[in-house]
Amino acid sequence: MEAIAGFFRFWYNFIVGDDWRVAAAVVVSLALTNALSRAGLPAWWLLPLAVTLFLGVSVFTVARRRGSALTDDAERST
Repeated sequence: MEAIAGFFRFWYNFIVGDDWRVAAAVVVSLALTNALSRAGLPAWWLLPLAVTLFLGVSVFTVARRRGSALTDDAERST
């Protein structure tokens, strides 16, 4: 039973990783791409747009967090 739990823990950590919002955005983007495709509309553009958008948001969020941490460290050392 422990092996099965470890298997699912691995896949959860692999897919979700550090930011569950990016994983959710991928699922939503894939669902929207599927819906557009089934409706007969061109859907090739949606995934590259979503990846660009959510990668940018994710990097900005991490950079802002790290920037505030650096600022806090600098204030503490003075």
